[in-house]
Amino acid sequence: MEGANNPDLQLQQLPPTSTAVFVNEVSFSYKENLIGALLAIFGHLVVSIALNLQKYSHIRLAGSKDPRAYFKTKTWWLGLFLMLLGELGVFSSYAFAPLSLIVPLSAVSVIASAIIGIIFIKEKWKPKDFLSCGLAIIGTYLLVTFGPNSHEKMTGENITKHLVSWPFLLYMLVEIIVFCLLLYFYKEKNVNYIVVILLLVALLGSMTVVTVKAVAGMLVLSIQGNLQLDYPIFYVMLVCMVATAIYQAAFLSQATQLYDSSLIASVGYILSTTVAITAGATFYLDFMGEDALHICMFALGCLVAFLGVFLITRNRKKAIPFEPYISMDAMPGMQNLHDKGMTVQPDLKASFSYGALENNDNVSEIYTPATLPVMQEEHGSGAISAPPYRVLEHTKRE
Repeated sequence: MEGANNPDLQLQQLPPTSTAVFVNEVSFSYKENLIGALLAIFGHLVVSIALNLQKYSHIRLAGSKDPRAYFKTKTWWLGLFLMLLGELGVFSSYAFAPLSLIVPLSAVSVIASAIIGIIFIKEKWKPKDFLSCGLAIIGTYLLVTFGPNSHEKMTGENITKHLVSWPFLLYMLVEIIVFCLLLYFYKEKNVNYIVVILLLVALLGSMTVVTVKAVAGMLVLSIQGNLQLDYPIFYVMLVCMVATAIYQAAFLSQATQLYDSSLIASVGYILSTTVAITAGATFYLDFMGEDALHICMFALGCLVAFLGVFLITRNRKKAIPFEPYISMDAMPGMQNLHDKGMTVQPDLKASFSYGALENNDNVSEIYTPATLPVMQEEHGSGAISAPPYRVLEHTKRE
């Protein structure tokens, strides 16, 4: 009995087992994934609302003489504020969830823009467009459910270790070679296919999201008390993030001048997401330790989301800018002229639209549009008076 009270023989509390620690880490990783996914969805949703607000402001002011009149509207400035808020949410999401999970969630922006366009801007949709939206939503659900769960503290040491790892160096070598080849064909050979331009955008965008995750992760750690801003790698990543984003926007602007925005949205989403996931899997090892089922379901979610976004944007028609003009058939008293086969000569000053409201007071006589003869019959005498207007015969002077 005395031995039972001996402190050396008393049971000591056992440390937590490795299984318990693993369960806690897994639950924490899922929690971080959920936070990151919700921030990304919120950010893309707010960005969609912002873009539609600005689009609504432009539509209301269509035809205004002042090209910058929308700067004076509260709607446009509200859209700008919401856009900044949404981009901040997307930026913060990279600090919590893996890159390969956050990048495909940009499909939420396409889905939200389509739904908002139906409700507020009264855009017309066909039944198959709702099916396309449903596919994109299903794909997004699969992405969030089966996304990778790899989590690593974005410290300066870890980022430097990934930066000099041989898989990423090999990936960078291949990407630089492909980028230079595409740039050569695009600039020197004038090969301006949409796939070529958007591949340039996607390659730059992959580096943008890699650096964004590093910068966002180091900023969050610094806010939490683990200062990371004294590492040179932070500023290297920051400069690369800004530079690649600027050049990415430049190539994207060139693509919008050649192709329809709907086609750019669908093809750009597919190419950018594919290249970005590859970069994330190479740099951050997002799929390290994931089983085959989760990887296959994640790939299926990407394919379904790709298909949904492509179908949503496929039937979108390019917006026709507003041109203030008057249809000649709609003018009072002009129907009889067309019935008699007489034509109204177009404006020779090459204005932007036939029948445009334009002041021609200063046009020289030779370029003045011909005036149609008006025949007046004098009742009683039977004589026809001379036309009160002079008819000019045009001879084009070279």
